[in-house]
Amino acid sequence: MAGSGVFGLGRFDGVRKDGLVTGEPRRSPVVHREGLDELLERARELARDGRRRILGIAGPPAAGKGRLADKLLQGLGDSAALVPMDGFHLAGAELRRLGRQNRKGAPDTFDVAGYLSLLRRLRAQTVGGSDEVVYAPEFHRSVEESYAGSIPISAEVPLVLTEGNYLLLDREPWTEVRGLLDECWYLEPDDGKRIGRLIARHVRNGMSRGRAREWVMRSDERNAALIAESRGNADLVIPGDIG
Repeated sequence: MAGSGVFGLGRFDGVRKDGLVTGEPRRSPVVHREGLDELLERARELARDGRRRILGIAGPPAAGKGRLADKLLQGLGDSAALVPMDGFHLAGAELRRLGRQNRKGAPDTFDVAGYLSLLRRLRAQTVGGSDEVVYAPEFHRSVEESYAGSIPISAEVPLVLTEGNYLLLDREPWTEVRGLLDECWYLEPDDGKRIGRLIARHVRNGMSRGRAREWVMRSDERNAALIAESRGNADLVIPGDIG
């Protein structure tokens, strides 16, 4: 059943006739104590009945969300596709117009309505029932901008993975995201390692190490604290680093 977790352990049970989960909370998240193979099997189970399912992967910046999603894609092959939330970053020019350029990555620096619209389109896409392709944007760190129409999602794909910081956030309008996911996992790595990866990421993208550390501690970690408050909305909490 969508939203109930493939092993009956999820927090959101109930499915409407149109296939959308109801988003009713059920219980606390389960803590995953095994490895990547078990996560891959859990994802396979979601895709097994051939209907469109959406699996979310949430967590703070540099938690390893994209890395885990890539590993799942490798194991799932043609039965899955990935749509990152990062594709809905507001453009740099718009952030400057709004005066939010120094807070890029905060919840109000994304096109949430656009992300919700895409998730609804993906849920409504009939698997195997048409030749429809839904296109999603993709964020490019090299230019710090998103390109529209970059990721094609075929109607042949039963499982869509989506990863991002705010999938579980208890703040409108982000709260609507959770009800569109059949299941959502929360990554909880060691904070010291995660912050180190985050600083290194900013340095690779052109910041000095000092500037990168300042940005991480002032902006990214403020967002991380907010994201951590949403942990309890997950079906599964995955501690440490996977793979």
